[in-house]
Amino acid sequence: MRPKKPRWIKCVPGERCFRPQCKPLSKLAGVHLSLDEFEAVRLADLEELKQEEAAKMMNISRPTFSRIISSAHRKIGDALVNIKAIKIEGGCCEIIKKG
Repeated sequence: MRPKKPRWIKCVPGERCFRPQCKPLSKLAGVHLSLDEFEAVRLADLEELKQEEAAKMMNISRPTFSRIISSAHRKIGDALVNIKAIKIEGGCCEIIKKG
């Protein structure tokens, strides 16, 4: 397997965990969203960039961006539908300065 090329991200969420309040923490499952998945969601859904543009901003190919955003959407959908926490952490990323 080929090593992952570092993905460029501008938005660092810090320590973020979103959890439903309707279930006690001890009975709550969770999903992990990587930093590159978080950045892909930000670019595609919040900034409303096309996949080609977003991929360039992250220094990856469009098909790679498509796989990342699909994985992120699947995890977020799982968390919303199945009442799970979302923890954002990790990933093969390089933080770039805004500008």
